[in-house]
Amino acid sequence: MEAILDKFLRYVSFDTQSDENSESQPSSSKQLVLLQALTDELKALGIKAELDEYGYVMATIPSNCPDKDIPAVGFIAHVDTSPDASGKDIKPQIIKNYDGISDIPLKGVPGLELRVADFPELGDYRGQTIITTDGTTLLGADDKAGVAEIMCAAEWIMEHPEFKHGEIKIGFTPDEEIGRGVVKFNVAKFGAKYAYTMDGGKIGELEYENFNAAAATITVQGCNIHPGYAKGKMVNAMRVAMEFNDLLPKEQKPEYTCGYEGFFHLIAMNGTVENASISYIIRDHDMVLYEYKKQVVREIAEFLNNKYGDIVKVEIKHQYYNMKKEVEPHIHIVEKAVKAMEMEGIKPLIQPIRGGTDGANLSFMGLPCPNIFAGGHNFHGKLEFVPLESMEKASKVILNIIGLFAEA
Repeated sequence: MEAILDKFLRYVSFDTQSDENSESQPSSSKQLVLLQALTDELKALGIKAELDEYGYVMATIPSNCPDKDIPAVGFIAHVDTSPDASGKDIKPQIIKNYDGISDIPLKGVPGLELRVADFPELGDYRGQTIITTDGTTLLGADDKAGVAEIMCAAEWIMEHPEFKHGEIKIGFTPDEEIGRGVVKFNVAKFGAKYAYTMDGGKIGELEYENFNAAAATITVQGCNIHPGYAKGKMVNAMRVAMEFNDLLPKEQKPEYTCGYEGFFHLIAMNGTVENASISYIIRDHDMVLYEYKKQVVREIAEFLNNKYGDIVKVEIKHQYYNMKKEVEPHIHIVEKAVKAMEMEGIKPLIQPIRGGTDGANLSFMGLPCPNIFAGGHNFHGKLEFVPLESMEKASKVILNIIGLFAEA
């Protein structure tokens, strides 16, 4: 566990926040610093690795079973952290032998705590080592925990030539947090027949269903008149935008939904009387309901345009589809992950992802790619934490999967 802790702490020291407003690939050059470091680290282990022009690290450990036809299996994690909170100058806190009942002060912000009353799952990690933020930034376990887990597994394999395995592919990607993680990923070049993203949450999570996803931006062109003379003339763009939001189904917000229930999530708003814009992400597991949600957005805009004139415009961009239909024909890769967890005494928690991973798009690009736990909780915010033991177990699950493919 010391090895995986050292790697994790080193990786989170890199500021790798992606930038949704950038059009470059990757979206922020600072991601390349960690990607290059990982390439160098892989090469130092004796693993063939390269970093391409788009920020993808691809590496190969050759099969040591030349007489067996073992499919190449890949393991993928993303290096970027969410734009939702700062990822610069992360100061992790390490709580050893956590008692499972005490609130954990985040010492960088007086009064801020990880409270057991708010996060009762903390009690599941009694006696373990908990890594938290200091409250001033996110932690970056999403997905540097996954990066550390893959790197530790790779290092162990290189140190144990007696471990039988087929060809192993390793991939590290940028920009997953802004939905562009694999837009230029060359699946054929990567060379895996099957892969797994190490990008899930708490220990045991295993997912091969995810949301269908779109992003919607609504812009409003208002009419600004001096308020003293505005009667019958002014159209306040901000108020029209607020009206748009009020017309969306009130029960279909993230804070009111769970399981397979989809939502409209307001993620940004900006405006003046003259111009306003609001942005949403639209999510649903069911394709029919997903398309219906997009139609609801268009119909609300049409209603407001009939009311105020042609002042509301809608732009909807597709982000990713539900990977289920691409993975189910290869369900044995899910079954192997289940067995690999059970070998470590982990109870698999098979559930739909209320989000998305690089694996969703990769599955539609011809690389079936379920998602396995990385171990963290409370991603994208200052209350993020990860148990060290969960990361260690995840790395062992990787090794078990590789071994199971070699046995087949």
